[in-house]
Amino acid sequence: MPNLGFPEILALLVIALLVFGAKRLPEIGQSMGKGIREFKKSLADTQDAVMRDDSADRRMLDADRGLHDEAPSRTAGEPKRLSQ
Repeated sequence: MPNLGFPEILALLVIALLVFGAKRLPEIGQSMGKGIREFKKSLADTQDAVMRDDSADRRMLDADRGLHDEAPSRTAGEPKRLSQ
């Protein structure tokens, strides 16, 4: 797909002006802007809901396993001992 330069964009704007008219173009732009804003907002809300659900699920799993109740007894690099 080739890049759009200034002449191509200008030609598209002239065609849009001829098809829709000068009064209709601001309305179309405004409605497109509202649609894009609502789409971004719903996308962010969905991502927040997924992250909230994921973190709640992890907390429930950690609580079931008892991971929050006890402190870790060894560091990650230390090998496991039989006496523990």
